[in-house]
Amino acid sequence: MSNTLRIGGLTALTSVDYPGELAAVVYCQGCPWRCPYCHNGHLLEEAGHDADLLDWSEVIGRLESRRGLLDAVVFSGGEPTVQAALADAMAEVRALGFKVGLHTGGPYPERLQRLLPHLDWVGLDIKALPEDYPQVTTVPGSGERAWQSLRLLLDAGVDLEVRTTPMPGLDDDAYLQRLMQQLADAGVRNYVLQQCQPAHLRDGSLRDRLRGLPEQWPSVPFEQFALRAA
Repeated sequence: MSNTLRIGGLTALTSVDYPGELAAVVYCQGCPWRCPYCHNGHLLEEAGHDADLLDWSEVIGRLESRRGLLDAVVFSGGEPTVQAALADAMAEVRALGFKVGLHTGGPYPERLQRLLPHLDWVGLDIKALPEDYPQVTTVPGSGERAWQSLRLLLDAGVDLEVRTTPMPGLDDDAYLQRLMQQLADAGVRNYVLQQCQPAHLRDGSLRDRLRGLPEQWPSVPFEQFALRAA
């Protein structure tokens, strides 16, 4: 039931979270991973304080009042696919006439498969090469699941943007070159490198290790890609 969706926040208007569309963003509570450079640490715990959560009825009411002003609604997080109520919530949003977007790290490819009929666009975070994911997420096997989600979305033909926020220690030019080459070989054509924001790191000890992305880009196999703040 959509009214059980745990919502940690709402952005009423954004032009950057769904490319080419004016959108609202619903921030879902909970995530199975613990990436030290996460900038939404307050959304990680699925069982947050109820006083800090928004009711779905309030959110859907605000969205309904913005019909004709917004093009889309994006479900972000945290990790939205951790919640069983997500599909019902997406169906309600679509019934209001909005396009539906999803920000996900792809930890649950089986759940993502079931969401495909509701989706118009997906922003998928690919954090590293599959074998290096435990360094980022602290969860064994997470890389295989994320890259399985990538294959699922590519095969389904969903409008897809793949993003990487380089993790300190996995962010040198040679590593990024290998990562981007593997993504290109998999069929990715819409790709963004995101700059981590030191002010919002979950693990503050990384701040001194964080460096900007290189001024000179590696030679990459993509025709175009962009840099933006995460």
